[in-house]
Amino acid sequence: MPTQTTTHSLVQDYYGHQLQGTADLKTSACCDASAMPEWLKPLLARIHPEVLSRYYGCGLVCPPLLEGCRVLDLGCGSGRDVYALAQLAGAKGEVVGVDMTGEQLAVANAHQAHQAQVFGYSNTKFLHGYIERLGELGLEPGSFDVIVSNCVVNLSPDKDAVLAGVQRLLKPGGEFYFSDVYADRRVPAVVKNDPVLYGECLGGALYWNDFLRLARRHGFADPRLLEDRPLAITDPQLAARTGNLHFFSATYRLFKLAALESACEDFGQTVIYQGSIPEHADRFVLDKHHGLPTGKAVAVCGNSWHMLHGTRFAPHFSFIGNFDTHYGIFEGCGNSLPFDEPEGATDATCKSGACC
Repeated sequence: MPTQTTTHSLVQDYYGHQLQGTADLKTSACCDASAMPEWLKPLLARIHPEVLSRYYGCGLVCPPLLEGCRVLDLGCGSGRDVYALAQLAGAKGEVVGVDMTGEQLAVANAHQAHQAQVFGYSNTKFLHGYIERLGELGLEPGSFDVIVSNCVVNLSPDKDAVLAGVQRLLKPGGEFYFSDVYADRRVPAVVKNDPVLYGECLGGALYWNDFLRLARRHGFADPRLLEDRPLAITDPQLAARTGNLHFFSATYRLFKLAALESACEDFGQTVIYQGSIPEHADRFVLDKHHGLPTGKAVAVCGNSWHMLHGTRFAPHFSFIGNFDTHYGIFEGCGNSLPFDEPEGATDATCKSGACC
């Protein structure tokens, strides 16, 4: 198996030298095919074209309600997401980007003055370092409201260290909101050791259930899936090398909340969204299974209650009920593969399951 050093070198070479732009990618793993919300388009339009041309993310990582927040972007690359988040955080917020690839950071840093002039303020910082070694960067524990990452965790040779660092740096009630690539089963060594498949975000992808175990091991008791899509490997030779594996791009949010339980328990609680979060007047999406319409009382499990009551979202909700009476498991919870199956898939392991 490759060592941590050789894996870092492989990724640095792939993203620093072999890829010169989004068009050089050989799969749809590291590109954003999600439907872009209208409110995000003007933010991206204000970002320098060279920054946009070196974007290799796999999803949207712009969570709502970031005004005044301190945000950390793991694997920020050329800075596209940092500069988008900077506009959401505003002059009173701060966005810090971390990346290990010097060529990518050079692009991000080259346009800092330009972006500050466009935005009317400067609230970004870029650090050269490894996302497995966040403790070496002088970042204060418990100092970030939100941490994001865009198709980077799969590239890390030590995902345990990444999650441990995230847990350490988040404030209580903070969240890790990130997109990444996952597999429907454990990736075999022949795929892991393929330099192109690794660089294309497939070789290092976690089996989805192993990711859930990893998250829980580091104190994120109830990972929530927001959206997902099956990935297409358009290169026939690469597709042949992945065999029967199915890959998915997925966006998760993990909350740092000590009160979360390992299962969704029912306490008879309801919440009412007030419609007051900017750009989300009609509906707030907590996760793939919780779209909360404005003004409607919605029954939620205890964990969902905590995710709203114990975070920056609390002022935008009314809360009904308490934890005095337990009614058992919340109806609808499940433990099968959570992603939508690829079109035409017949493998039983690709069947989707519900969770509350």
